[in-house]
Amino acid sequence: MSGVYGKCYDPTGARHGIPTYPWKLAPDGLASRRQLRARGLRPGGQPIQAQVMRVNRRAGGVRVAYLYREDLAKPVRPMTSRKWGALALAMLARRTCPRCLLDVGYCIPRRYGICGLCIATEEQPTA
Repeated sequence: MSGVYGKCYDPTGARHGIPTYPWKLAPDGLASRRQLRARGLRPGGQPIQAQVMRVNRRAGGVRVAYLYREDLAKPVRPMTSRKWGALALAMLARRTCPRCLLDVGYCIPRRYGICGLCIATEEQPTA
């Protein structure tokens, strides 16, 4: 067993406190939040059942993803009309230029804080 594999394999939870498996080797029936969401599920308040761990050689640390039981997961709550409305208003605010007050049709970059047309007129030399 390699050293990296040995650090990430702890099915009893003696070393890390919860069962730990190497990346992509978790047992069936467990899924991460993203995997649950792709199936239309959410953890639903259940505690973390296990984790998968991968050694990150570039950063010198480890990456961890928590796992939840699929049979205890609940369906995702549907979006209500009020939530859709709030999301639409938030996106409108991100698309509206604070200088010219126009909806430019794309999210304004936070780096500049204004739309491309306002940036172009600002950069033009005055004669």
